Amino acid sequence: MEKLPVPEAGSKAPDFSAVNQNGETVSLSDFAGKKVVLYFYPKDNTPGCTKEACSLRDNHSEIQKRGAVVLGVSRDGEKSHSNFIEKFSLPFDLLVDKDLTVHKAYGAYGEKNMYGKKSEVAFRYTFVIDEGGIIQKVFKKVKTDAHGEEILNYI
Repeated sequence: MEKLPVPEAGSKAPDFSAVNQNGETVSLSDFAGKKVVLYFYPKDNTPGCTKEACSLRDNHSEIQKRGAVVLGVSRDGEKSHSNFIEKFSLPFDLLVDKDLTVHKAYGAYGEKNMYGKKSEVAFRYTFVIDEGGIIQKVFKKVKTDAHGEEILNYI
């Protein structure tokens, strides 16, 4: 698999629809007029993903005060997302993307070479999308334990 293009700052954010942890359909267009922090992560309940989610949780009220909504996206299912949210008191939706449609639209999935072995993985990317649906910032190097602060410093 070749590397998928990642939408850049200044471009229109690809619209999407996916179900959340409660089986409700969530679309990017639902948040027109609000900033959206869309973050992609590999897997619920893993050390790095837990640190990242908890960092966003700990900064969530400030992020909300600045008019932004946080949405997480991974390949995990509704039950896994529900358990992850409950276990760590996450105050935002986690979206199910088993078929990788949303990941691929944002270039957040592709081949990675680790220790000489190629495998296809979900990338840990975050997109800050403005009120008009334009990508303002793309984080490709995420500090998992400080990502909430990174987002706050940006918005």
